Amino acid sequence: MTFNTEQEAFWAGDFGTEYIQRNQGDALLASNLDFFAKALRSARGVKSCIEFGANIGMNLKALKLLHPGINAHAIEINADAAQQLANVIPREQVHHGSILDFIPEIPCDLALIKGVLIHINPEVLPQVYDKLVAATGRYLLVAEYYNPAPVVIPYRGHTDRLFKRDFAGEIMDRHPALQLVDYGFAYRRDPNFPQDDITWFLMEKR
Repeated sequence: MTFNTEQEAFWAGDFGTEYIQRNQGDALLASNLDFFAKALRSARGVKSCIEFGANIGMNLKALKLLHPGINAHAIEINADAAQQLANVIPREQVHHGSILDFIPEIPCDLALIKGVLIHINPEVLPQVYDKLVAATGRYLLVAEYYNPAPVVIPYRGHTDRLFKRDFAGEIMDRHPALQLVDYGFAYRRDPNFPQDDITWFLMEKR
């Protein structure tokens, strides 16, 4: 598999595989249940979803508990993660590859990206924004590190691997049909259900 950016190769390789071990377990599932219950409290009629950068499916596991019977699809660049993801949703609905190569076909009620945009090369973000919007028929949930202006942050000893900015604001500026429905913050020091300092934005296509 060939990639257009260094960041894609980084997550498709050993670092992406090592990430799997750090991001699983019952405590994370509990935190994700709390997170999505809050982030999607204003969403109605969510019967299908697609997650961009799903890893092994910890977010989708929570969504399936909150919305039993949801028809879930996912995109994942790391082969080891994609293999495990096929235990969470049907294998034929796991799209193994880069988000940049994914072509949305049938839109879902909800498109979701959580902790992924921060790791994408900023030069290709407009392409990813367009794919997210094309993939949703109604709701888009973006959950990332927020900063009002673009900044680059060192990430586990690596450079140019973590970027913070106003992702949701840029998406809405680029796609005026999207309107903000709700937003919030999940703190890493929450005593019950911690998340990784994520700011989330729920938008609706109108």
